[in-house]
Amino acid sequence: MTKLIVQIPCYNEAEDLPVTLAAIPRRIEGVDIVEILVIDDGSHDGTSEVAKRWGVHHIVRHRRNRGLAAAFRTGIRTALDAGADIIVNTDADGQYVGEDIARIVEPIVAREADVVIGDRGVANNAYFGPFKRLLQRLGSTVVRRLSRTDITDAVSGFRAITRAAAQQINITTDFSYTTDMLIQSGRKRFAIKSVPIRTNETMRPSRLFTSIPRFITNTGITIARAYTTHNPLRVFVGSGALIALIGLAPIMRFVWFYATGDGDGHIQSLVIGGALLVLGALVATMGVLADLVASNRKLIETSLYEIRELRDQIKQQKASESVADGPKQDIREAG
Repeated sequence: MTKLIVQIPCYNEAEDLPVTLAAIPRRIEGVDIVEILVIDDGSHDGTSEVAKRWGVHHIVRHRRNRGLAAAFRTGIRTALDAGADIIVNTDADGQYVGEDIARIVEPIVAREADVVIGDRGVANNAYFGPFKRLLQRLGSTVVRRLSRTDITDAVSGFRAITRAAAQQINITTDFSYTTDMLIQSGRKRFAIKSVPIRTNETMRPSRLFTSIPRFITNTGITIARAYTTHNPLRVFVGSGALIALIGLAPIMRFVWFYATGDGDGHIQSLVIGGALLVLGALVATMGVLADLVASNRKLIETSLYEIRELRDQIKQQKASESVADGPKQDIREAG
């Protein structure tokens, strides 16, 4: 039987959550069981209580607000523990149309994709202002090239992922999981598809960031960190080669003056150039060491994947030996 769990990270979403829950389809072609998971990220407006009243199957509450990336990690871990074969992530503010869950799940059910990203049609979305459209398109272009994927809406939070892919994704950022997850998925050669989706207008401002400059800075740092983590040799060796190349310029300048008999007054060019060459070599060496660390990380991730599979087998065995008492709400607290 195929189980789909729709996870909804929430922070003070008591007002909007009922509309989001009501829009989630309970029956989807190719899926036998549909369950809902709410991750209450330290809300203080009764979000968890609303989820309980609406009969949400799984509720996890952070004791304090830890951010969207942490809520996403908690959701993935909880969904895997609950036996999800497919995990769909959506927002609690009703931005995404619940009926479109069937759209983004379809390529996974058909075994055509490991990860599916909902494309909001940023270029023509009526609910996005001109600056936001430009910003989203620019960011998606950068992420698309770095991740080697053909995704047109890289920061869309409406996405579906298979169990196997979810077990191999390890989000390390504290800001937003979207670009980190996509770069990892591309570098791990998952089958990734983009599916057009519909959106609703949201009236409240985003809680992910307080200003556009801060959002750009945090997103840039996240992209750079994720790319460097998975491509350290290219980043450091390329940077080292660029520094060394720049260092050649003052050295050639000194050689020119020396050859013309005027080298005594330009010794500083030789010093600066030599220092840049040494710095470039050191940075390139750091790249080799970082690549060795990255190789070790891949071995650790493989071990984690195998451990998770073994744990799932043990849980399934215990579940088959126990007597089913019917569906219950799973309510827990997570740090």
